[in-house]
Amino acid sequence: MSGAGGSDDVVVFYPAGKDLAGWARDYGAGARPDAWPYGLNKLAHHVSSVKARNLPRDTAMQGALRRLMRATPPALWRGRGPVGLVWDENSVDRLAAVPALRSRFSGVVWLTDQLATKEPSWLAERRSMLRRMDGLWVLSSAQVGPLQHFIGEDGPRVHHVVFGVDADFFHAAPPPETPLLVSVGGDRDRDAATLFRALARVRHERPDVEIIIQTTSREEPPAGVTLVPHLSHGELRQLYQRASVCVIATRPNTHVSGMTVGLESMATGRPLIITETPGMADYFGGTDGAQMVAPSDADALAAAALRLLNDPTQRQRRGQAARAHVEGGFTTDHLGARVAAVVSV
Repeated sequence: MSGAGGSDDVVVFYPAGKDLAGWARDYGAGARPDAWPYGLNKLAHHVSSVKARNLPRDTAMQGALRRLMRATPPALWRGRGPVGLVWDENSVDRLAAVPALRSRFSGVVWLTDQLATKEPSWLAERRSMLRRMDGLWVLSSAQVGPLQHFIGEDGPRVHHVVFGVDADFFHAAPPPETPLLVSVGGDRDRDAATLFRALARVRHERPDVEIIIQTTSREEPPAGVTLVPHLSHGELRQLYQRASVCVIATRPNTHVSGMTVGLESMATGRPLIITETPGMADYFGGTDGAQMVAPSDADALAAAALRLLNDPTQRQRRGQAARAHVEGGFTTDHLGARVAAVVSV
């Protein structure tokens, strides 16, 4: 890309309600990972100049602008301004209505798991907006084919971008003295039923092991399991660092649900056990730091956790492998380079 301040500048647009100044303050105080959400500040290492801005708030004028955008060809909205990008498809219509951008790019997170459930009119609108982009990226190899088919081979190219986490914030910690199993996450594809069956077995065979889970599930957890509804980033890091092992159960999906928590916990030097869904091997294949098990297999999930809980030497070795795995290709520095390669095409 060209020198700072030139026509190759990049702007990362976040939703109107995202408090970017507050996020930056929290980062400066050591309370959040990365200076911007998703670590996209790391683009600065790979492009001439990058800025973070909020998309406009919804107003009558903005609504009229988006209606005009939908009624006119994308070329009329192209100018000599910066490259614009958004993290996911929920902001793509607003990005499309930002005038004079040289090119536009968006990530796509949820759509491939919505193709079979959303109304045709909703899908048609989403397809129309995505086709106005100059390029798209997904975080799972399992999403590339379905998304490219959905938007059409004559639409923008779909790139596979591997995610990363802030390995400085989620830094390694010494192995804990007291055994603790943790599970974190409450998105739409977490499998609380399978997780709870696995935890009940762990609790039965190792009643001395503390179990803490953060979830939004309304299902009743097994006896002896501590449930927490919400954790700050700092509290989450502390929980990972106290843990002996992290366990994640998900239902089949293509957007690699659980991948962020898996990488964060591994960054702190904790071995991971996670459901093997399509694309999960992009992140957790080829390392002793993680073990994948089949969906809905509570017995396999419990057995893998018990093997680690019963073998401190193996647990420590696998925890070291976990940290090395993240450092080797799954940090936000790596993510910044990958997104930069997409928007530079």
